Amino acid sequence: METKPLISVRDLVQKIGRQEILRGFSIDMYKGETLVLLGKSGGGESVFLRHLIGLMKPISGQILFEGQDVAKLNERELEPVRRKIGMLFQDGALFDSMTVYDNVAFPLRERGERNEKVIKTKVHDALDMVNMDGHEKKMPVNLSGGMRKRTALARAIISPPQVILYDEPTAGLDPIVSD
Repeated sequence: METKPLISVRDLVQKIGRQEILRGFSIDMYKGETLVLLGKSGGGESVFLRHLIGLMKPISGQILFEGQDVAKLNERELEPVRRKIGMLFQDGALFDSMTVYDNVAFPLRERGERNEKVIKTKVHDALDMVNMDGHEKKMPVNLSGGMRKRTALARAIISPPQVILYDEPTAGLDPIVSD
């Protein structure tokens, strides 16, 4: 394991309204490490993950990704950081107006990939990894909860990222799919 953290969070503070969500939270995360953040519902786990990818800015504290303070970056500066992080949101956050195929292809297209053969191969491989092969033409509304999560996971890993953040990855799934 490396001696320098890939992600280092120092004294993170966040409030929503009058409620203090994060109170001086600190943690170091290293390349190749698997960490689980457990807490009661509403305990701030999702809020913490949103800070890591710059969707929320802290009241105070530092979030260093490869030594760069994510909390101080604007949207344009965040793009290279976000390319290195895959995020599986709690509800999947699929685009309802796009097919499974287009949802999974979205990060590739967003980052400038124009070769449809490359996109097709990568989408197929990602969907195969999560047992969603054959469902490319379905719309999110026609998927079960587990299928939505697996589609979102395929989208999160297609790039492939250096870091994958999972927000309640097994919530609402049966034990077999969770495994």
